[in-house]
Amino acid sequence: MEQLWAPWRMSYIAKAATGEAEPCFICAGDASSNDRESLVAHRTKLSIVVLNRFPYNNGHLLVAPRSHKGKLEELTSDELLDTLETVRRMVSSLQEIMKPDGFNIGLNLGRPAGAGLPGHLHWHIVPRWVGDTNFMPVLGDVKVISQSLESLWELLTQQLNRSTDSASAGGPSGEARNL
Repeated sequence: MEQLWAPWRMSYIAKAATGEAEPCFICAGDASSNDRESLVAHRTKLSIVVLNRFPYNNGHLLVAPRSHKGKLEELTSDELLDTLETVRRMVSSLQEIMKPDGFNIGLNLGRPAGAGLPGHLHWHIVPRWVGDTNFMPVLGDVKVISQSLESLWELLTQQLNRSTDSASAGGPSGEARNL
């Protein structure tokens, strides 16, 4: 039998088993000065993009308001607009670098709805490809992620820098908002 190694998932499994609450990784990433280590790919004045440390698929991103808010009604109109504009920009960037066939985009409100971090709203962006669901999850209860988080972080931040440079030069990408 072939073994698939994913040791980075052990911290997730161990925390889930104990029910131990973790600090807000989105706020911790926003406060960190090491974006690569904290997997922060992009910031605007009001939103932040973090690579999902436990992805469902290659390219799985989380887009959140920078303020720690757990309910939609707590967001200001500016925060909501900025966050959704950031979702749109991330979809465009992922489309450019990964060429997926589609996306799942969603927001889980509350732990019963699947929110692993119910105190800080965040949208999931999951690139999808025709045929990306195969026998591994069904028979082996295993999901194979074929790209490292470090590699994705490099590609995404390079793409965002290119689109920001293009926007600053009056290119087609719109207003430059990368901080």
